Amino acid sequence: MKKCLSILTILISVISTATLASSDEFDYDNFVKNYHQAMTNTQKPNASKDDLEQYLSLLTDDVGNQHFPNAPDDSREPDGKELMRKGMSRYLGVHTEYKGKIIEYIVGYNVVALKHAFSAKGLRSDGSEFSYSKEVLDVLELEDGKVSVIRRYGQ
Repeated sequence: MKKCLSILTILISVISTATLASSDEFDYDNFVKNYHQAMTNTQKPNASKDDLEQYLSLLTDDVGNQHFPNAPDDSREPDGKELMRKGMSRYLGVHTEYKGKIIEYIVGYNVVALKHAFSAKGLRSDGSEFSYSKEVLDVLELEDGKVSVIRRYGQ
């Protein structure tokens, strides 16, 4: 995993340096902060459908979502956003605690590599408790200022 992250970081750094002049039109810093905040808001204890819609507004309608090692397919589907809405709606409000923070990010032409950490506690539908803490790398491909493909690398 560390080798993969290192190689990806180097690759994106090279791409970023080569395309810096052409990326001046898009405010990557603002986008990353807004994206992370919107994503975090969907996980908080009081997360609402409005929070979910705010997050989904940052995605293309045909967004692809890949989550290694569980979901290795990154295909963009015409109803990708609707599939995410359906899947994420089931988990709104299940956390009793949630914290997320950006560790670092790098950008290239139409791509963001976002390393972030999050921890949560909550209740399952059967009433049992759960908790977890993770550090992951999300690689976001952008199209017209929206996320078109999400690739999550983490357990």
